[in-house]
Amino acid sequence: MNQTVNMKVRLGSLELRNPVLTASGTFAAGREYSDFIDLSTLGAVVTKGVSLHPWAGNASPRIAETASGMLNSIGLQNPGVEAFCAGDLLWLATQDVPVIVNVSGHSVEEYVAVARRLESEPTVSALEVNISCPNVDEGGMAFGTSCPAAAEVTRAVRAVTSKPLIVKLSPNVTDITEIARAVEAEGADAVSLINTLLGMAIDTRTFRPKLARAVGGLSGPAIKPVAVRMVWQVASAVQIPVVGMGGIMTADDAVEFMLAGATAVAVGTANFVDPTTTSSVAQGLEAFCRERSIQSVAELTGAVRL
Repeated sequence: MNQTVNMKVRLGSLELRNPVLTASGTFAAGREYSDFIDLSTLGAVVTKGVSLHPWAGNASPRIAETASGMLNSIGLQNPGVEAFCAGDLLWLATQDVPVIVNVSGHSVEEYVAVARRLESEPTVSALEVNISCPNVDEGGMAFGTSCPAAAEVTRAVRAVTSKPLIVKLSPNVTDITEIARAVEAEGADAVSLINTLLGMAIDTRTFRPKLARAVGGLSGPAIKPVAVRMVWQVASAVQIPVVGMGGIMTADDAVEFMLAGATAVAVGTANFVDPTTTSSVAQGLEAFCRERSIQSVAELTGAVRL
């Protein structure tokens, strides 16, 4: 007889039917992907970044394929929070899946305004604050590369929302655990990591960068060992749940992140390769547990043997 596996996990007060999420910026709001998978098979849909005002994004070209990954410099293009609520959020309300909205901003005030606007939306299950955004008040330095800046954003958003608050960490720092502890102290219910690594590619035929802005974010399998290491470090440094991401292509990849300490995982670049990946990873995680007589997927979290 097939063993029943408890696939539920919790991120703060948010209960998910399984640990598999979509990574922000790789799944839009799920509308296009719903042609390929049943969104109810996922733990949650994490939306593309939503800002206070429309962002046009960066100049093209803004995507370049690399060995075992890709570079992107999209620039968080989105129509703004009001258009999001009037369009994608209304559609998401018809879907049987928790919705986590990724919040972006160029200033603390912009983050707060978006969070305050989403607070009254019942379809929004949680917020994921992207602190890799450039802080225009500090000359463009990303909020996530400074403990005081990361703490300030988290504290300000926490003050205006009762929803579960996830802070998405940048790997482009000397010690990611310091940032994680800083946002935990200011009320984050969970952290997600890693965001993309800063990278560059040059066309040897033209001698020009492959991206219009020269540098961009590296994602995909190439960054997985770095991501697993950082998840392990952060999970050992904080008491709140960790959402692991960075190069997950298969259920085995997801297991690796959970063994390192992740409570849940997010699938990103793989969605561009195969739009059914998220669903297959969720199914594969359950099969992995069943084959090993693991009664609850939560037993995998932090179970690495050192």
